[in-house]
Amino acid sequence: MPELKHILVLRFTSMGDVAMTVPVLKALLDQNSGLQITYISRPQFADFFQDIPRLTYFPANLDKDYKGFLGMIKLFNQLKKQHKFDAFADLHGSLRTKILRRLFRFSGVKYAYINKGREEKKLLTRFPNKVLKPLKRTTERYADVFRALGFSLDLDYKLVRSPKLLTEDVTKITGEKTKTWIGISPFAKHDGKIFPLEKMEDVISEISKQNNTVFLFGGSDNEMATSNTWALKYENVVSVVRKLTIKQELVLISRLDVMLSMDSAGMHMASLVGTPAVSIWGATHHYAGFLGYGQSESDIVADNIECRPCSVYGDKPCFRGDYACLHRIETKTVIAHLNKYTTKKP
Repeated sequence: MPELKHILVLRFTSMGDVAMTVPVLKALLDQNSGLQITYISRPQFADFFQDIPRLTYFPANLDKDYKGFLGMIKLFNQLKKQHKFDAFADLHGSLRTKILRRLFRFSGVKYAYINKGREEKKLLTRFPNKVLKPLKRTTERYADVFRALGFSLDLDYKLVRSPKLLTEDVTKITGEKTKTWIGISPFAKHDGKIFPLEKMEDVISEISKQNNTVFLFGGSDNEMATSNTWALKYENVVSVVRKLTIKQELVLISRLDVMLSMDSAGMHMASLVGTPAVSIWGATHHYAGFLGYGQSESDIVADNIECRPCSVYGDKPCFRGDYACLHRIETKTVIAHLNKYTTKKP
């Protein structure tokens, strides 16, 4: 083990990417006794890191307190006053973090940063003549940063169930568990990741008729409105959008039998608590390295249209104009994957 004792780790966005750093950090701390970590990210992600021994979370509000170039200088100065760091691990690789890297370098702090594999991903997503092969997992790219700093680190990719106690504040929303619980996180930041909502409604309608309770997850105003509409329309469907904190959502997700998610944060939150996730992939592909930690490829629902993937993050417009990669997925296929985890009525 190197002489490094206290390292600074940074990943600002997005929710799913930040969540993916958690199992890597846990493994790093487990395998390197005596190491301490200060982790910097946005305030809303703090609950992902609760109860991790020897990890201190530094909430950085990038929209207010640490905005722009001067904000990064302010953040650097504040961090330098608080601790003497032995190294800086940049898991983000953005313009902001490059500024911090240079500042730490000038102050003599060792650093390493993520290699995102951009050229490989261009080959994966180009059309025609794409190179369709599995790339390094994002979690391994995170781990490589710590290996570059001299740490030994092995990831086992085991999904370990860790059900949490259902507290009264959660059961007020969910009720007690008397049947199969299915979580559905039907939304994503980009259209290229979202299963058509009319098809998702068909999935919800069908599985709510079985011996299941369905919980809907989301965040934005539109997502809340859609979820509330579905919850009113179908029995055994509960929207928890804006009703639970991230911490409370993790408690609920830990008690689910299965989570249905897009290639988005819902899948990664399920991984944090060891819950299996059936994931729907459209314009993106798990070959880019973003499958949830410990999740099974057999739980992936996707179409093999030749132009897929066309995007790493699902943010590029569909050149066909119809998102056939998502529309060609049948609802019965999604339901069949979920039924592997459900208890049907006799």
